[in-house]
Amino acid sequence: MQQLRVVKIGGNVIDDENSLSAFLKEFNLLEGHKILVHGGGKLANQLQDQLNVAVNMIDGRRITDAETLKIVTMVYAGYINKNIVAQLQGLNCNAIGLSGADANCIQASKRKVETIDYGFVGDVEKVNTSFIISCLENNIVPVFSAITHDGVGQL
Repeated sequence: MQQLRVVKIGGNVIDDENSLSAFLKEFNLLEGHKILVHGGGKLANQLQDQLNVAVNMIDGRRITDAETLKIVTMVYAGYINKNIVAQLQGLNCNAIGLSGADANCIQASKRKVETIDYGFVGDVEKVNTSFIISCLENNIVPVFSAITHDGVGQL
């Protein structure tokens, strides 16, 4: 397999349409195999506010309780993921939007509580490389939201 680049973008890029558009144009120009991983930016916080679900952050990291998990899944794996994929398609970059739960791509275990309980936040344990390699070999760019699963039904 040729060189692989994995690029992660966060809220500062996602929250600004011009920055996101410029970034995706540059990402599209990267030669070789590539994977894009993204977070969610301010949209999840805005939706939480609208639904009267408290936003709880510690040192810039989201504390993800059960209600927050529902919202971030809708935002990250839904709207933001599909918006990025649609923009890449518009640049003739064949992309597929995924979460870690899709095709059993990424399994994680709940982060152990050391000093802070982050709730439903996980640490990667296993990656389904065969599926991801299949996408790459077929010139499909995987676009992953920051949502995984534990292999037994829990996001």
